Amino acid sequence: MIGYLSLFASALIAATVLPMQSEAVLVGLLLNGSHSVGVLLGVATVGNVLGSLVNWVLGRFLLRYRDQRWFPVNDQQLHRAQGWYHRYGRWSLLGSWLPIVGDPLTVVAGVMREPLVPFLVLVTVAKGTRYLVLAAATLAWV
Repeated sequence: MIGYLSLFASALIAATVLPMQSEAVLVGLLLNGSHSVGVLLGVATVGNVLGSLVNWVLGRFLLRYRDQRWFPVNDQQLHRAQGWYHRYGRWSLLGSWLPIVGDPLTVVAGVMREPLVPFLVLVTVAKGTRYLVLAAATLAWV
């Protein structure tokens, strides 16, 4: 049970703007061999999607604070991100699994008022597929 909780927590935190790597936890648990692969994939995916949902919610309310000194981006960066999202639209959320750009992308989706259901579907597909590929590669290597 502790393994599943650790994986869930690391996956959730890894999907936010905080630094964390859930892939290492998943690989370690897979190599341990004492956990269900399907449950590990489900736990990792749910945790990571919930972390992305936190980003989406933050994005929904972020613009209220754009005039504050601590606001994380300037107007030019914000307009560039919005333009990029307009160009590629919601399908860009399939890249939410990518390092460096994936987490900010989920924040931008919130800023751009992406509806919740398409957001959740696309992010779940992206994150779940990443964990599935990682698990398949790990188990094939063993």
